[in-house]
Amino acid sequence: MLIVEFTIEPFIEGSPGAHVTAAVAAVEGHGIVVDFGPFGSSFVVSVEQLPAVTADLMRAAYGNGATYVSLDVGQQDDAGSN
Repeated sequence: MLIVEFTIEPFIEGSPGAHVTAAVAAVEGHGIVVDFGPFGSSFVVSVEQLPAVTADLMRAAYGNGATYVSLDVGQQDDAGSN
């Protein structure tokens, strides 16, 4: 399993905007739980699902006004975090 950490800009404190909420919904549409944070969010995904899930995240973010998306992908360790 892989852990994907992502941030989407523009950052609007206390009001994530459609560029963020649509991207989170796109990931959740794959049956994946997103750990939504104030400055960045994350989710765990299989290697097989990674391309489709991240593509949908990017399409939703940029389709709703994102100016920058940052993705970090790493192996999830046995304790459940990277």
